Amino acid sequence: MRDNYLEEYYSFLRFPSVSTDDKYKEELVECANWLVNKLNRIGLQTQLVPTKRHPIVWARNEHRPGRPTVLIYGHYDVQPPDPLELWDSPPFEPVLKNGYVFARGSTDNKGQILAHILGIQETIEEHRELPVNLHLVIEGEEEIGSANLGPFLKQNRDALKCDVAVVSDTGMIARGVPTMSYGLRGVTALEVKVTGPKMDLHSGVFGGAVANPITALVQLLATLHDRDGHVAIAGFYDRVKPLEDWEREAWRKLPVDGDKLIREETGVPELFGEAGYNSVERIWARPTAEINGIGGGYQGQGTKTVIASHAFAKLTFRLVPDQRGEEILELAKTHLKKNLPKALRWKLPPATAVRGISQIRTPRWAKRHNAHCAKLSTATLRSSAKAEVSRLSLSFAKFWE
Repeated sequence: MRDNYLEEYYSFLRFPSVSTDDKYKEELVECANWLVNKLNRIGLQTQLVPTKRHPIVWARNEHRPGRPTVLIYGHYDVQPPDPLELWDSPPFEPVLKNGYVFARGSTDNKGQILAHILGIQETIEEHRELPVNLHLVIEGEEEIGSANLGPFLKQNRDALKCDVAVVSDTGMIARGVPTMSYGLRGVTALEVKVTGPKMDLHSGVFGGAVANPITALVQLLATLHDRDGHVAIAGFYDRVKPLEDWEREAWRKLPVDGDKLIREETGVPELFGEAGYNSVERIWARPTAEINGIGGGYQGQGTKTVIASHAFAKLTFRLVPDQRGEEILELAKTHLKKNLPKALRWKLPPATAVRGISQIRTPRWAKRHNAHCAKLSTATLRSSAKAEVSRLSLSFAKFWE
């Protein structure tokens, strides 16, 4: 690896390109422009495409008849770094430790997309051209649902026609083991706010006479699951496509112990999840309901004898084949409304990020491409636990065979 590659990586990571928070809007544009300049320098025709929120970077080489067309997808936006006090180093000041770069976005997705760009750069430098017609589409809204990616793709449908789409926003099953993902879970998000009194109340005066919104919210959220880890929302599993026998067999043959790997990576004392499935099956093939954030009442140091006027929670639902984001949202709203105490009011802000999924689940397709992957020492078929976006991925390497 060239010495300057690491510095370029660091420069890319220093942009606090947090897409969900509008206070970082200018930094996202600066990050996108950094990509435009980099791609122009290596010889690609690059443009910054404005959207209703954060811009899309679109690059391509000179297309020639008779060559296959490859579209490489990535994103330059990142998740918020909070809570900052849990970081050993500033999230946007990259640090190299024990062979790993620690920074927000280092593996989701700046590291992967920069690796593609540097590979393209070296190929052009060595051969003066690429063996394929290429499109690079790098968006700035993946972490908030890619709301403007769809319109961009529809508007440029003919220009972006390709033979294969390559996405490296996933993980590898193990170090040194090439990994092909044929499908990933989708996600849809919901926020709920529960309100009781019109203002915060003194618990010594009103405690016991009015419903406590925080207590009610905790009880409400507890109804989302049963004790065996199943999601208790009526109709939640109706469209879930069950795992096929060949999938379970393929995953059992992976060269890793999924349970051990997750325990080591997370540090949890014991694994927990939906009964009847092992850890790999849970994170790759089963839907979930997750509480991502909760708040309400006094958060400062010490004690304040207050009954908060309201409390809120942020929820997401991981989706698998055939589940529909809009439908899951409606089922969740119905469930929450049914279980909310009458002594409280609730508010549901507009739901964010309904992300569709696209999974190829036919044995004929998977077995055929599994054979091709075996040639490349590929060891897995689905995504890693860190997978965030639902798209089909194929190996770019096949065009160099």
